[in-house]
Amino acid sequence: MGALLDPRGSALSWCRRERIGGDGALAAGPRTGRPVGLTRTQEMALIDAIRGRFPADFDLPGDLWTRRSVTALTAALTGLTLAPVRVTRLLTAWGAVARDPAERACPMCAGAVARWITTAYPVVARTAATHRADLHWIGRARLCGVAPAADLVSSVAGSAGRLRVAFTIVTGGPSAALPRDFLSRLSPGRTAHAIVDGTWATWQLPRRMPSRVVLHPMPSCERTFA
Repeated sequence: MGALLDPRGSALSWCRRERIGGDGALAAGPRTGRPVGLTRTQEMALIDAIRGRFPADFDLPGDLWTRRSVTALTAALTGLTLAPVRVTRLLTAWGAVARDPAERACPMCAGAVARWITTAYPVVARTAATHRADLHWIGRARLCGVAPAADLVSSVAGSAGRLRVAFTIVTGGPSAALPRDFLSRLSPGRTAHAIVDGTWATWQLPRRMPSRVVLHPMPSCERTFA
């Protein structure tokens, strides 16, 4: 009975573990010939530097990590100036990419997610447009091969062809909450509508948020909807 009452030991939590587990990987691997990117050791050091910190901690511009700030930090740490395509591949390997919401849904809630996209999402999009607000899709990926456990929490905003990806790296695990300081850094000075995928349960969402940040949790087998 205790396991059923503990969300970390429930079948629903196992479902969520499967959704977020193994999404992100280290980009560095065995190489032959002249290296063209970061070594595994350099990549691990970069992840450790980003974890729990923001660009301002390194006197870099921006409220969240982006391709540009990762490029600058990499140069400061390693002396290497990575090509934009190399940085994109790095962040893609970590899981900081746009994803179809259906990919984040487990079989238990896939139908509810599909209905939400058809019925609720158009209302959210119209509301954001009315408020002249930015619309963010929030998700997370587990970074594999990293100890202690780390999650990459990302935001994807903008229109097709002009997507903007911003992220942070935090201590991870199935019980890790959606970071409030991450959400508060979305679209500074503007209203931000944040669509949160099902990798967080209701009890992991922030209880208090700045009034300019509006959360829209997508259906999840670990959330209760009226």
